[in-house]
Amino acid sequence: MPRRAAAILALGAALLAGPTRADETDLRQRGELLFHIGGCTNCHTAKNGQLLAGGDAIVSPYGDFYAPNITPDPETGIGGWTLEQFVRAMREGRDPQGRPLYPSFPYTSYTRMTDEDLAALKVYLDSLPAVSQSSRPHELWFPFNVRWGLNLWQWLFFTPERFVPDPARDEAWNRGAYLVLAPGHCGECHTPRTFYGVLEWDRPFVGAQLGKERIPDITPNPAHGLGEWSTSDLGIFLKLGMMPDGDFVGSEMAKVVNNGTSKLPDADIAAIVTYLEGLPPS
Repeated sequence: MPRRAAAILALGAALLAGPTRADETDLRQRGELLFHIGGCTNCHTAKNGQLLAGGDAIVSPYGDFYAPNITPDPETGIGGWTLEQFVRAMREGRDPQGRPLYPSFPYTSYTRMTDEDLAALKVYLDSLPAVSQSSRPHELWFPFNVRWGLNLWQWLFFTPERFVPDPARDEAWNRGAYLVLAPGHCGECHTPRTFYGVLEWDRPFVGAQLGKERIPDITPNPAHGLGEWSTSDLGIFLKLGMMPDGDFVGSEMAKVVNNGTSKLPDADIAAIVTYLEGLPPS
C-alpha cells in the first residue's frame, strides 16, 4: 500500500475507532474553525440557497465556475466520499474517480493543510444537514471546458505540498502563515495570476483582478497596501470588517469577514496580523 494511503487510512481508523463524546466534540469544533477560515460557505452556498448545496457563479476570464454541493448527501454531495478521497481532493485536486479538478477550487492552497486538520474538517462537514441538489455544471469557454487539459495544467504548474514551519520564526508567525497560506487561501485572491491561471508567487499578496473586481494589495506597502494600518486596525478589520476610516468592507471580502475571520479566536486573529505585517512590501 502506498505510504500516503496508509497514513490516511491509519488516521481515519484512529478517528473512527470509538472516540469519546468529548473527542468527537473537539474534532467537530476544530473542523468548524477550519470550515470558517476556509470560506466554504462563501463559494458553496448560493444567495438564498441552502447551506453548501452549491454556489453562485464565480466569474473568471475562462467562463463561469459553480462551486458544487458539498453537503453529506451521498448522491449529489460528498456524503459518499471516504476520508482518503476527501484528502486527495483537498491536497491533490482529484475527485474520487481520479479526474483533475479546476483550480477555481483552491486546492493549490488547501494542499498545505495538515492531515489532522483535513480529517477534522471532514468530520464537521459530515455533521451538517444533507441536501439533495445536483451541482450546476461550469459554463466555460473553449478550450477551458475540455477537462482533460487539466492533467497538463497540473503536470506543469501544480505540486502537492505541506506547510513547513519556519524555524527562524516564532509560533505566532508560523500559525499566521499556516492560516493565511493553507486553509485561509488568501493568496488565491490577493496574488496576481498568469494567463494560465497560475499564482505569481514572486509577487505575493500585491493585489489582483477577479472579474470586474480589483482585489487590493495587502502587503505593508504604505502607498497602496496596508502600511499605514496599525496592528489594532488590522485586528479590528478581521474581526468586524471595519476599516481605519470607519467604513465597513463590502463585496466578497465582507463574506470573508462575516463567515470567516470574525469567527476566529483572538489568538488566531493576532497570528494572522503578525504574518501580514511581516510580508515584504510590494
